Formats: sequence, C-alpha cells, structure tokens
Amino acid sequence: MLGDPRTVRITGDDTAAVFRRADDVDADRADGATDGPRQRPVPEAYVWCNLTSGNGTRALWLLLLPFMVVNLAHWMRPAARERTRAVRLYGLLVRLAGLTLTVLLVAAACEVALDLTAWQCAGTRACAQRHSWLGFLSPDVRDGGWWTRPGRRLALAALVPAALTGLLWYLSHRTWRAYESQEPLDGRPEREDMLGHTALGRPGFWYGRRLVARLRAAHTAAGLLTVAAAVGTAAAHQDHRPGGPALLDVLGRLLEAALAAGALATVWVVCRRGRSERRLDRRLDAHLVRSLPLAALVLLALTLVYAGWHRPGWTSAGRLPGDAAFGAIALLQGALVLVLAVVAAVLHRAAGPDPRGRAALRGLGGPAVVMLACALGGVMSGGVSQRVSDWLDGTGTFLAGPPVLLTWQASVIPVLLIVLGVLGGLLGRSAWRLTRAERAAVAREYGADPGDPARTQRIARARAMATLTDRAPLFVGVTSATTLLLGAGALAGAFATGRTPSRATEGAPSFLQGAAQTGQALGSWLIGFGFILFVTWGRRAYKDASARRTIGILWDVGTFWPRAAHPFSPPCYAERAVPDLTWRMATWTRATGGRLVISGHSQGSVLAAAAAWQLSAADRGQVALLTYGSPIERLYGRWFPAHFGPAALKALHEDVDCWRNLYRLTDPIGGPVRLSGEGRVPEVDRAPLADPLAYGRTEHHPLPAPVLGHSDYQADPAFAEERERLLARLCPVVPPQGGEPREQERS
Repeated sequence: MLGDPRTVRITGDDTAAVFRRADDVDADRADGATDGPRQRPVPEAYVWCNLTSGNGTRALWLLLLPFMVVNLAHWMRPAARERTRAVRLYGLLVRLAGLTLTVLLVAAACEVALDLTAWQCAGTRACAQRHSWLGFLSPDVRDGGWWTRPGRRLALAALVPAALTGLLWYLSHRTWRAYESQEPLDGRPEREDMLGHTALGRPGFWYGRRLVARLRAAHTAAGLLTVAAAVGTAAAHQDHRPGGPALLDVLGRLLEAALAAGALATVWVVCRRGRSERRLDRRLDAHLVRSLPLAALVLLALTLVYAGWHRPGWTSAGRLPGDAAFGAIALLQGALVLVLAVVAAVLHRAAGPDPRGRAALRGLGGPAVVMLACALGGVMSGGVSQRVSDWLDGTGTFLAGPPVLLTWQASVIPVLLIVLGVLGGLLGRSAWRLTRAERAAVAREYGADPGDPARTQRIARARAMATLTDRAPLFVGVTSATTLLLGAGALAGAFATGRTPSRATEGAPSFLQGAAQTGQALGSWLIGFGFILFVTWGRRAYKDASARRTIGILWDVGTFWPRAAHPFSPPCYAERAVPDLTWRMATWTRATGGRLVISGHSQGSVLAAAAAWQLSAADRGQVALLTYGSPIERLYGRWFPAHFGPAALKALHEDVDCWRNLYRLTDPIGGPVRLSGEGRVPEVDRAPLADPLAYGRTEHHPLPAPVLGHSDYQADPAFAEERERLLARLCPVVPPQGGEPREQERS
C-alpha cells in the first residue's frame, strides 16, 4: 500500500494498525524547516485485514452463517424516518427471527444427540451393537446398567447441545472483547438533518455493548431452555399417562410451567429494548445479563434430575416425543417473514418515490434475506440430522430416523435447484446477449475495427459478467419466494400425512409416487452432500490461510454491520475499524491543523465513508474522499437504503471538501456513486476507466495489458491524477498556528 518495504507502525496493535514509511515517521514534527517532509503529502496505510481473516478459528464462523445473514436483514429496512413505530416493529421482528434460528440450531443438536443417538440408536439392539461405544447406554447390551434408563440417557446426551450453547456464548463474548469493545470518539450529537438521513453518524452507532449483552443473555437462555424442553417433555409425556406416579406428574407440570415462564421472559428481553444510537450508551444491564442465563442453567439442571428419576416400564421406541417442534419453528419463521414483508412494504411506501428504482426488491430485501437465513438454518439442521441418521443406521431399517418435516424439507431441495437452474440459464442467456452488444462498444471505444476478435470478446465478456451483480436482487427474490412456497408445501405435507413423502404417496399414481421417491432420495443425498461439503470447506479453511482469506472476503459485507439482531453472528469488524479511523483522523487534524485525503478501495471505501460520518462537521470539512472500486452505492445503497441511500450520500458529498470516485465497467463490485456536482463542488464520479489500459501493444504497454476488473486501481494513471487534484484543492487553506498547512493522505 505504501510502495516501500521499510514501514513503521505508528499506532495500533497486531489486529489493526496505522503504518507509515520509515522516512515519514517524523513528518509531523514542526521543526521550522521549510523544505522538510511536511511540505509534501505524507501517505499512511490503515491495515485491517486481520479483522476478517486471521487464525484457524475463523473457520468456525461458517457455523454462524445463518446468524450473520439474519443480522444483515436488520440493516436492510427502507429509509422512512417518519414511521418510528414501524421502524421499531421491523427491528423487533428481525430480532425474533434471529431468536428462532438459535432455537433451531440447538434443536438440531438435540435431535442428533438426544433423539437419534440416545433415544433411538441406544434403545435399539442392532444399532447399539453396531456402534459399540453406545453399549453402556443400551438396555439390551448392558441389562440393568445405571445409564440404560431412557431419562438418564437423555440427561447424559443433553450435555452435547448444552455445550454447544456454551460455546456460542463463549465465542460471542470473546469476539466482543477482541473486536467490538473499542469506544468511538465521544462527540456531541448532531441534529438529524446534519447527519444526512443516516444513523451512521450517531455517537452510539458503533458501540452496541448494551444490546449485544442483553441479546447474548437471551439467546443463551433460549438455547438452554430448548435443551431442557427436549429432555423434560419426553419425561413429562411418560408421567402424564394414566396410572403414572402422581408426584412425578405434578413435578412434570410444574416443570412445563417453569419452561413456559422462562420462554416468555426470554422473548420479553429480546422485545424490550433495541439499539440506543443517539448517545454513547456505556450502561450494562448487569443483573439481567447474569441472572437470565443462570436461571435457565439451573432450570436445565433440575430438568436433568427430574428426567433421570427411575420410572418402571419406561422404554424408548420410535421418535422422541416433541419432534413437532421443528414444524412449530418453521411455521413461526414463515409467519415472521410475511409480517416483516408487510412492514417493509409500508416503510418503502412511506420513504417516498424511488425514481431510479435503486432499492433492492422495492424495499423487500430484508424479508427476503430473513427467508434465506431461515432456509440456511433448515438446510444445516436437516443436513446434520440426515447424515448422522444415515451413519447410525447404515441399512435404513433400524431407526425411525429424523422428524418427518426434515425429510419433507430435504425432498423439495431438487425442485428449488431446478428453479435456480432455470434462472441461472436465463441470466446466462442475458449475459451472452449483452456480450454481443458490448463487442461493438469495445471496438468503438478503443478504435479497434476490426481488431482482434478474441481480445474484443474477452473485454466484452468481462463487462457483461460484471453486470450480473446488478441482478442479485432478482436472484435473491426468486430464491426466497420459491423457498417460502416450497417450505409451506413441505410443512403442509408433513402435518397432513405424518409420514415421509415416499410413504405418503403409497397408492397414488405411479408417476406421483415415483416423483416423491426420487425427490426424497435425491434430496436426502443433496442435503447430506451439502453438509459434507460445508464441513470440508471449514476444515480446509482451518488449515489453509488462502482459503481462510476467501472466507474473510465473503465476510466483508456480512460483518460490517453491528450485531443488532443476533449476538452469535460473527463479530463486527467495523466497530473496531471505524473508531480507529475516526480517532486517527480527528486527533491528527486537530493536532496539526492539516487536511486529509482518505483513499479507500472496495470495502475500505465504505469504512472511509462511515468514519467520515463520525467526524464533527468541522473535521469533515477538512477531509477529501477518493474512492475506487467502491460498492458504496451499487451494493450498500441498494440493499441498505436507510443508511447509504441517496440522501445520505448527497449529504456526505456536501460535508466533505471534495469526493471523487473511480470505477470500471469490468468491475463486478465497484460502481458509480451517481451524485452530480453543484457550483465549485465537482461531481463524484469520473468517467469509467479504460480496462484494459490499452487494447493492443503500445510503447507504454509492449505486452498485452490485462483486464483488471476490481483490482489494481492504483496502476491506472487516473488514480494519481485524481489524487493530485484533491491535494491541490486542499492546499489553499489558512495556515495552522506555527506553520504551513499540512496535507496527509491515508489509504
């Protein structure tokens, strides 16, 4: 970044830091010299790559993918400042959807450990003999053993999902301390009209400690209560039968009441308070944060004691009671998505006209992404359950298997893939047509007629493929709508028949029966293959640094936003990076009286804008922005209109001294900002850069120039030209006290 192998860390740590060239370490010192380093721009580099890619434990973040996706949906609401209640309801619905994902994940762990392993396999002679490590739990293998009682088997197996819940709590707490505990610059709150219709400039936006702690306590309690419900429901079901022990029957009902009360308390904590962004909220609800998970843990311990009590005649057969919980979760998630869609539509309409149609899915991007998060959670839950069931029951004759709903959900996956295949074919056909149209444009722009057909085709194809990013709303919308419809069909089929698709169609026409059998077999294979692929990718990422960097790139957008809907989502690196940049810019400008050119590439341009919003109005006036390959409007402006919408970007353009943006037609990520200039303020976007720089061989390019796409913008002469223009624009300022004006460039 600095173009010099001799660099020195100015400030920061091993996670993120600011560097200078060794020759520029003392460039800010006012020594009275007139020709010293301070007379020229001093470049600095802010390095934050370790926030998104680092050691091998980052591979564990793949397990948190559904949580990250639902957290994204929180920030995708339409921009409607007047609808305060609707905005709060939107956030509440997304937080509830996040809570259902936690319950779903822990329920899947309960399905594997309690139902398939401890209840079905250990309770079946053939399966227990096939897996000798389960012998001490089997009443047929070890008759009279202490652990062979069904309740005690369930109590022992419950340690697995309880440990998973504890691991999620630990990761959330640890990553908060490592990434998000940095306090932003504590400035005076500005009026909403001065912040340009965005919350990113509020003092407490990048410090969500209070809400994350509350949500962490609630989700931890929800996970522990889910484990307690899975164990306690089975034991209570046995005690409620006629002729059962009266004392255990009463204890079972008291336990069920306590579980219901705990669930209500958990939901209340999730619903009670949202984010406090208008001020830097350092308070912590310490009593609630400690007492709620502790109470759930105590209730779980009492449930395990209750389940382990001796019950004569209790045997495990079929599936574990309570497998209908998966259907209840799916039904609740579908209802939340539909209500959220209604709220999002109301907010989008209240936001006013969108003449350019830039808002993704007409404001329904958030509900669509919530649906995808629920689908990911369902696929992960069904995949692990199906794989473990196949592993335990190799012949498919010993065990009843996972809940019927999971089999129905797996059976509709082939249909979803067919729909996505058709959509992919249509998008590919559109890209092919656009490639043909772009060939004439390439030949005209480079004056290459006839030129090299292969060279023209490569450039035209790169431009056409780059436009597929703009079709992402269509892809997400079709995927979400299809998933919702197929999920509703699977839920209806499971509830109506109570049997798997192949058995439910017995006696039906041969075509229908064959389709059901094919879908069930293929879906089971696909969901199992997907789970194995997922685990393999995670294992490779753990060992391979390059694969870990790939995951880090995928996480750039997902973990930019604070954890507002799910505390177990991967950590928000911007809650470290934005305060870093803000503190450095504010303290440097105030100490030296100098001015800054902030140059940011790709996601760095989003961080630069977010940091500029956090500055005071006076400090923002001393900053110029140079962005290149920036997704700030193409991705963020479309998917997060409440925070990066046209009004917010226009206000930022007016507040900073100047803003210039570079992009290429071959770039699939970066794009124009679409802001015009007024008066002395030039428009933001420069005309699209040529890519490649030369069509054929020239004196400056004796070898064929590559198509760069999203990378290496600094190699284009336009970058140096725009930087010099910004520096020249910043030069004629009133000299600071004790010296000349100082300029500084930061990447």
